[in-house]
Amino acid sequence: MENQIFKWHLIGFIFINIVGSLFHFVFEWSGYWPPIGAISAVNESVWEHLKLVFWPLVFFSLIEYRFIKEEANNIIFGKELAAYLMLFTIVAIFYTYEFITGSHLFLVDIASFVISIIVGQVVSYKILTASQVPKIISVLSWISIIFLGFCFVLFTYFPPHLPIFMDSTNGTYGIAVST
Repeated sequence: MENQIFKWHLIGFIFINIVGSLFHFVFEWSGYWPPIGAISAVNESVWEHLKLVFWPLVFFSLIEYRFIKEEANNIIFGKELAAYLMLFTIVAIFYTYEFITGSHLFLVDIASFVISIIVGQVVSYKILTASQVPKIISVLSWISIIFLGFCFVLFTYFPPHLPIFMDSTNGTYGIAVST
């Protein structure tokens, strides 16, 4: 049973890496079609790069659920915690190295993306193979995932003017008018 869950987490690691990397370019490939911006990066802000792990994790989890639902416990809780840990890991690494170096380092950005996926998948695996948590945890996890997805969509089109939402290449927020 645990081998099946482990196998799906390895597949998920690969899926999230590949699809997340592609989502960096999908908005441009779509001809800057605004609706596709809801799930792909529309600029070079930290916030938009967080979507590169969140949406692929959500999409993969919907596929994965079909195959592991009988063996796994706490699926919604595990995926919710994985999502938040992935996001936190990227933000923590980015702002820590930026503070230390004073600049953006492309290779560190790539490494933080991969590291965040590893962290998320390991924690998800541990939770899915742990004892069942109370039902209220799953309900709260559903609400939390839906809320986070809503925030990603909302802040793509109506971003607050805070540093995490600012495109580091041109100082714009959200979908730039020039695109």
